[in-house]
Parts: sequence; C-alpha cells; structure tokens
Amino acid sequence: MTTTQFFRLSCAMLTLAISAGVLQAHPIPGRDLMKFSQQPMVNTTIIDPSGTPGIYGGHDELSTAYGFGSAAQPPSDYSGRFMADDFADNFSTPVVHVKWWGSYRQDFINPNMPVNKFLISFEDDVPAGPAPSFSRPTDVNNFNQVVTRGPISPGSGTFTETLVRGPDPVVNESLYEYNAELHLGKEFLEKKDTVYWLKIVAMVDVPNTIQFPTNNPPPSVTQWGWHNRDYTVQNPLASPNVAPGEQIVGNIGNTPIWHFQDDAVEGDVRILPGLNGFQMPLVFQPAANMSPTNYLNGADGPAGIPGTTFPGIGAFSKDLAFEIYTVQVPEPATCMLAMCGLAAVLVRRML
Repeated sequence: MTTTQFFRLSCAMLTLAISAGVLQAHPIPGRDLMKFSQQPMVNTTIIDPSGTPGIYGGHDELSTAYGFGSAAQPPSDYSGRFMADDFADNFSTPVVHVKWWGSYRQDFINPNMPVNKFLISFEDDVPAGPAPSFSRPTDVNNFNQVVTRGPISPGSGTFTETLVRGPDPVVNESLYEYNAELHLGKEFLEKKDTVYWLKIVAMVDVPNTIQFPTNNPPPSVTQWGWHNRDYTVQNPLASPNVAPGEQIVGNIGNTPIWHFQDDAVEGDVRILPGLNGFQMPLVFQPAANMSPTNYLNGADGPAGIPGTTFPGIGAFSKDLAFEIYTVQVPEPATCMLAMCGLAAVLVRRML
C-alpha cells in the first residue's frame, strides 16, 4: 500500500466515522464545506422597469446522452447534448460532493428509460479569443466519472433526486435537486483561483429496438435538462482573483443581474468507456458544435419593456445552478487522534 493510498483510505475511514448515522443527509453534516454556490431560480419575484412584479421559476436546457442496447448487451457508448458552466473558488482542496438542479422536459419520464446515471466532468478552460470566439471547456484535459442512482455515503459514487417544486406554470416542469458523492479515491483535485468547467449530463439507456437522432430526441423519450441560476443572488464564494469573475452585468429596475465569468455553453457530447469502464469514461465534445447560451425571456425574467432601456433578460449570458463541496479540515489534535486510531485498526487488520 502506497502512502497516497494509505492517506486516502484513512481519510475515507475517518469520514465514515464522523458521518455515522447521518449518511443520507445532503450534503454530509460535519464533513462537507461548500466552496462555490450558484443558487437555482425557483420562485423569484422581480419588479420590471415599468413597476410590474412577476414571479419567475427559471428553465432548463437539454443535457442528456442516450445509449442504445439491451439487458444482454448494454450500451457501449452514449451521445447527445451537454450543458456546462465555469467556476473558480478560493480553495485548493478536493471536490467530493456536487449538488445541482434540473427538470424533465414537460415533466415526462418514460418508465422504460429513466435517468439512473449522470456524467460529472471537470474540465479545463479554453479562454475566449478574438470575437466571435467564446470561452469553453476542453476535452483534452478533463476528469470524468459516472455516478449512479442510490443512497449517498462518503465516496459512494451515487446520487439522489429530490423534488423541490411542482410544475412551474410557465414551462410546466417540476424542479428536482440532485446530490452526488464522487467515487472514493476519484475526487477532483481542484486548484484555487483557477477557472474550470463543470459538465453534468444525464445518461439514458434506450432499447436498441428504438432509433432516433441523439441530439434531437422525440417527445416519447426521457429528456433531462440543467436548471439556470437565480441571478438576483450573489455568489460570495466565487474567486475574486479571476477576471471578470462574479460581477453585476446589468439591472432589471432595482434588481441586479449577477453573473460569474462567461456564458454557460451547450454542445454535442459522446461518452465512451475508459480504463474503468463507465465509472471513469472518456468524454468528447466537438468544439465546432458548441455555443454560448442566454437566459429565456418570460421564464427567467421579463422581456424587453417598451419605453425603457431594458433589453429583456434574454439578452444576458446564462449561469447554471450548482454547488460544489470539499471536506472540512478537522482541528489538528482531533485529526491526529483519529488518524492514530485508524492506523491502529489498519495495522491489526494487516497482521
């Protein structure tokens, strides 16, 4: 056993000990520390420049990949559409837990094609060049894994789905909260003050008796989308050492429009098995098929108001709703005692 393996195993055992009895909580109390947060738009009241109030629930953009197969021959690859958003925070610590929000198109879930897997991918940033270039994620240097539906425990590589809100009257979709534990030993080793991209894609198994273009699925197929950020809420956890970072990009009357860094990006994606199968897959997304995204008039905020200079929320770059968590560092004395105890247990088991 190497020093790194021993450290990871010891930390995992310490986490399990601290978290005993609360393994179903989201995130895990006493262990997790939030280090980036873009809250979801659920029921946000906004007074437009004409003085008229409105309630906005946000919307979702398709982020689903489909694999065709059967019980005897499961899918060998998945392809479809992705959404991704950039982030940067203040800590050079591993990401162990991810929370995000999303919906199913028109609240439809085909019982034969549920979402039981999600791709979670952390990717490097390709900065924008001269216009019309835009910043985007890269598939050259990325860190990918697939989490499966199931109870959460430290390092379990599983996710849960919890209903947050019934159907929104504008887009007729319910909103769900998702919590995922990254696989043990496969935490994302993030560096502070560095821009990364987070890509989250639902993976749907489709009977091979059905065929359709994966970037344009029919209404009879489950379609999952990633929800947008509540731009009226500032993210105080965003790194102040990247440019432009977290900033106010405009106002709706007296309501600020907060935005981090650059536009959320959509595009085509293909997911192939890696060395560990689909637990750590290979992910490809053609740069030519990517595009930046904006908010949606009516769902995310008011449209342009005649007689005012407000162009409508659809003119503003979109952020997605998600949070990332790391492990809190115990005080040194507590950590040392716990590590000594765990080391003794390991020694006894090795004898």
